[in-house]
Formats: sequence, structure tokens, C-alpha cells
Amino acid sequence: MSAATAFFSRTWVRWAVVGVIAVVLIVLPLIFDAPTNSTLARIGVFAVAVLGLNVVMGYTGQVSLGQIFFLGLGAYVTAYGVNEGWNIVLVFILAILLPAVVGLLVALAAARLGGLAIAMVTIALPIVGVPLAKRLSEFTGGSQGTSARFSSAPEWTGLYDDQWQLYVVIAIPAAVFVLTRNLVRGKFGRAFAIVKENEAVASSMGISPYRYKVLAFTIASAIGGVAGFLYMVVIQYTSPETLAFHHSITLLASMVIGGAASILGSLIGGAYYVLVPQLTNIIDPNLTAVLQGAILLLVLFILPGGIVSLPRLWRRSRGGRGLGSPVAAGAQTTGIATIEGTRASHAGDYASPVGSAPAVPPVTGPESGPTDKSPSPESPEKRQDT
Repeated sequence: MSAATAFFSRTWVRWAVVGVIAVVLIVLPLIFDAPTNSTLARIGVFAVAVLGLNVVMGYTGQVSLGQIFFLGLGAYVTAYGVNEGWNIVLVFILAILLPAVVGLLVALAAARLGGLAIAMVTIALPIVGVPLAKRLSEFTGGSQGTSARFSSAPEWTGLYDDQWQLYVVIAIPAAVFVLTRNLVRGKFGRAFAIVKENEAVASSMGISPYRYKVLAFTIASAIGGVAGFLYMVVIQYTSPETLAFHHSITLLASMVIGGAASILGSLIGGAYYVLVPQLTNIIDPNLTAVLQGAILLLVLFILPGGIVSLPRLWRRSRGGRGLGSPVAAGAQTTGIATIEGTRASHAGDYASPVGSAPAVPPVTGPESGPTDKSPSPESPEKRQDT
């Protein structure tokens, strides 16, 4: 362990870092201008949306191409509740619960599928959502969309609207990110990882792949609803275009570029979703899609793990540790041992209460006696036993 790693592993150092970050987040909205605060708030909105996609795809390995549907549903629920004069806390709860319920119903049917089949089911969500939003005009405003202005700064705060909105976007996503981090680092996160790695192994360890895929999809839908609520806080307007399928593809690209199965990668993905289209429009509005595709390919070739893996790649290149070096070989051996230990831990967590299966003794060929410990390489049976 390096000195820097040992230093930052101390409890008081971690809390000090958290305190510094909190102070910075409190001060920044007060010193930035309105356009900067609005941009940062939009980054927070789509970072939450990418985080929801990361739960179901990055951590559980299930294909989902309809995450934007749940963001749009949360936005519509928020707009309708605000326009009807409902309490904003109730609106926030409904904006989470309704997408979660819809996600649960979809997951109950789709989680038994796999590969392209579940991808097709999730693709149908935004495809069906757009015409549905146009037809339900009394709730959604039809093709013209609907607006809801409820995020103005209270007079007692003395803040401008952009500052207040950014504070809201900082507070709610911070809670969502912390809860998601605790989820993926706990028992459920270990189960998600095993289901992602091998569903057959998960079943043999007493983990139900179907149950955890449904759970991951429902959690991702609820997080999408949170993103929809925040979308109305910042944008204050939604329409069927919000549900368009190409937004789901952009969310997926943002997750890949930021880093799959990474909390920090979700935040980077949110920044990509907001900032890169602005930059490409400055270069050439007619080449926006081409430039974004080129950026995606470049990141995939150079950083397959996303931008979040850049520090690890830099440390590896700085240390000059190749795959064939003794240090790398030792790291690989240590990693294998860690995986085996993790599997053993998972087996202990999720093993059936009836009892574990007895150990199977090694099988020896009829020619080998008790002292025959090195079977001849030309024997196929002994090679298989070895």
C-alpha cells in the first residue's frame, strides 16, 4: 500500500474530504453566474439518469434501452401534480413511485428474458411512450407539452432562482448517490455482481437471478423518476420529445464513456450528456452526431473502462508494469485469490440453510495406488482428474 493510499484510508481524512466537498458545493452556486448554475444543474439531472441506467446495466449486466421513458414519466407526473396544486412532497413521492411501479411490471415480464429479447422490450418503452403522451393530452398537454413553474426561490432565502434550483439539484442527487453507493457495496451489490458474472453460478449459490434482475430494474426506474422530478425543477417544461428513443441511446453512450459500474462514472456521464453536445454544436452543428460518435469510439478504443479508468491507466503506465512483469503477475494472482475469496463469501451469505454439499474426494484411476501422486501425462483419464 502506498503512502498516499494509507493516508486517505484514515477515517478523519475521509471525513475532512467530505467536509471540503460539502463546503465547495455550498459556495459554488453563490459565485457562479446564472448560465453556469443552469448548466451544472442539468449535469446533476442527467447524472442521476445515468446512475439509474448504471444500476441495471453496469452493476447487474441487463440490457436496458428505455431508461429515458422513466425520466419522462417522472417529469409528466411532476408537471401534472404541480399544475393540480398538490403538495410538492407528495408530487416528489409520486414521481418516484409511479415509475418504480411501471418498471416493476415491465421487469416481471422482461427479466425472464435475456440478450436481445429484453433489449427489444425496453426499446418499446420510449417508442410507445411518445404517441401515448400525445394522445393523453388532458394529462400531458399533447404534442405541445406542458410546463410547471414551481422551483422559484422562496423569498426568505434571498437567493436567485438559478441558485435555488442548483441547491435542490445538489441535495437530492447527493442523497441518491449515497444510497446507491451503499446499495451496490452491500449484500445486494454482491448479488448483482454475481448475477452479472454468471447466472448459473448465482443460482447454485442460492441467489435468484430473476429476483435480483427485477429488483435492479425497479430501482433503476425509481431513480429515473427522481431524474424526471429534477428535470422539471431545472427545465420546467416537458413534451413527448423528452421520451424520444435517441435520448436513451445518448444516456447509454454517456454511461459507457463515464464508466460502467461506477458511481463517479455516472457523474462523468452526466457531464458528457450536457457538455459534449454544446461543444460539438460550437464546432459544427451539422456534424454533431458524427463528432459524438467519433468521441465514443475514441474513448472505447483508448479507455474501454470509461473515463473513470483513466487514473488507473495512468498509474499503470507510470509504474511501467507490463502484463508479463513479476509485479503484474503477482497482482493477477492476488486478484484471482480475491475473486475466489469473494465467491466463498457470497456462498456463505446466500447458501441454503439446509446445509452445504459434502466435498467430493478426488478420483484416481484404477492403476494409481495410494502413493501415486503424479499420473503420467499420456493418460487421458488422469489428465482429466488433474
